[in-house]
Amino acid sequence: MQAFILAAGLGTRLHPLTDHRPKALVEVNGVPLLKMAIDNLVRQGAEHIVVNVHHFADMVCDYLASCKWPAEIAISDERDMLLDTGGALKKAAPLFLPQEQIVVYNVDILSRLDFNELVDFHKHSGNLATLAVCHRTTSRYLLFDHEGQLTGWTNRKSGEFLWANGPQTGCTELAFSGISIIDPLLPNLLPAADHPYPIIPQYLNLAKYHRIRRFEHPADTWLDVGTPDKLNLAQQWNHFSAK
Repeated sequence: MQAFILAAGLGTRLHPLTDHRPKALVEVNGVPLLKMAIDNLVRQGAEHIVVNVHHFADMVCDYLASCKWPAEIAISDERDMLLDTGGALKKAAPLFLPQEQIVVYNVDILSRLDFNELVDFHKHSGNLATLAVCHRTTSRYLLFDHEGQLTGWTNRKSGEFLWANGPQTGCTELAFSGISIIDPLLPNLLPAADHPYPIIPQYLNLAKYHRIRRFEHPADTWLDVGTPDKLNLAQQWNHFSAK
């Protein structure tokens, strides 16, 4: 298994904690989010992990260099331009192993998902990408048809919709969990990494011709710690390992 940890973001939702350090090094019970993510991935079999950096990039690089990790760690450097989730994946493409599925993982997510189960599901599905989703209240939802194929995205606050193949009815709304499994060929299908762009619109574009499907998990196996309130909640969320 290999993985890509999205760790380059500005962490504006965690202000003021991110005024003087990167989001990836914000701590839960004294442990940096980046270490928690790497430990979780390694515990489940990841042997090659790519981490992207931008905000306080030197601090992240120094931290990674200061530790002995039981996996190979590579750095995708976005110091010159923060590329958002889609551009980041494209830029990191040369750093991935060519034959292995890639776990894409947001650094501010705590998860008890079984990544091996998720990867196995992905391999047997024939999907180009498998998106981890759950039933929870949020402002933005992914929309899926009755076969689990990604058909759209909506922002309930703004009323905005994006569609893969035009508006559809009867879709299931599910919240994206910030975790995906992608085929190693997928980054080759993305636009050039010469500008920032998010990954969700790209998944929708790819869903016109490829299988981009959902993997539903219980909401209580996942926690977003991207805000101070959620970070406080994480102090009591003690079971970080997959069951």
